[in-house]
Amino acid sequence: MKQVIHEKGSRPIKIWTDEIDANALQQLKNLAQLPFIAPNGVACMPDVHAGIGATVGTVIATDKAIIPAAVGVDIGCGMNAVRLSLKASDLPDSLLTLRHQIERDVPLGTGGKHPVDRAPEIPEFLRKQYTRITDKHAKIFNRNADVQLGTLGSGNHFIEICLDQNQDVWVMLHSGSRGAGNLIGRYFIEKAKRRMEQYFISLPDGDLAYFPEDTDDFNDYVEAVQWAQDYAFENRRTMMAAVIAAMRRHIPVAFTITQEAINCHHNYVEQEKHFGHNLWVTRKGAIRAREGDLGIIPGSMGQRSYIVRGKGNPESYCSCSHGAGRKMSRTAARKTFTVADLVAQTTGVECRKDTAVLDEIPGAYKSIDEVMAQQTDLVEVVHTLKQVLCVKGT
Repeated sequence: MKQVIHEKGSRPIKIWTDEIDANALQQLKNLAQLPFIAPNGVACMPDVHAGIGATVGTVIATDKAIIPAAVGVDIGCGMNAVRLSLKASDLPDSLLTLRHQIERDVPLGTGGKHPVDRAPEIPEFLRKQYTRITDKHAKIFNRNADVQLGTLGSGNHFIEICLDQNQDVWVMLHSGSRGAGNLIGRYFIEKAKRRMEQYFISLPDGDLAYFPEDTDDFNDYVEAVQWAQDYAFENRRTMMAAVIAAMRRHIPVAFTITQEAINCHHNYVEQEKHFGHNLWVTRKGAIRAREGDLGIIPGSMGQRSYIVRGKGNPESYCSCSHGAGRKMSRTAARKTFTVADLVAQTTGVECRKDTAVLDEIPGAYKSIDEVMAQQTDLVEVVHTLKQVLCVKGT
């Protein structure tokens, strides 16, 4: 831990970085004022940056309440990584054909979806739960839920092939609950705001609207958000199978999966016990890092990524960062960098190098190595990965 901020009338803010911008700090102070924040306070990871209402890279433990906007709209967004029996020498000299195959097999982008006749089968338990939830809340029904399972999305979501320190090949991907989860998030965020207005509850930021426990709104939200988190988990599992199938078409060497690191969320909420109390823990851009937990902390598309093992630090609610974290907005990145900069910063990586992905340039992110150096009390590094292929949605 690098610093603790404790203002009168607020919970402590525990920060794992020496540098934090003014907007992010104000958002943290707004959070710390809420009466249902756990006594241990708010835990702020080294990849922290300003978000909507609450900072990204933050762990928010609450007693008998949940803030939907803190969970966000990309519910269940997270990572999956597997190690293969392949070595670097087994990969083709050019990965362009393989990248194009993955881009054909995995629907990409905001509206990316499978043709109806080729969509993966959605598990029956997810289908039944979705019907029950949308029967009660018709506005969150998304007709694409069936055909977006196993799809990537846009923004910072990606599929990568990486090499570790032993030249073993890994596949790593990053995605969430797609359009269905987005609708759930937006619907309940607005519902929470209306409840605050109805009961004349004043907040330091309207996006910190919350649902109290033991209310119908709270119970309905928990049910819906759990569905979105389960859908996101299945989305990554299905996508991983498609990527490995694409690799088998272009790599003549027979291979197997030798280790699944983890399929983990980093935008989610669940009930956990900390400091002797059952709390609702929202990890907004953070992953669980209990003692022995394996996790994935990716860098940007030109940096290293890490497979880590948690140390179970109670002060962080057994959590760590979820990535490098942005240091400039997408708009600022497009104004600051050129395609030539993108080409230079992604040397050695087979990826798109055009204006469509310019806002994902490595220079728009914090240094992943600096982020890792600031959380040595939270995790230890198990594997260091360097990407050689990166697929982005636009």
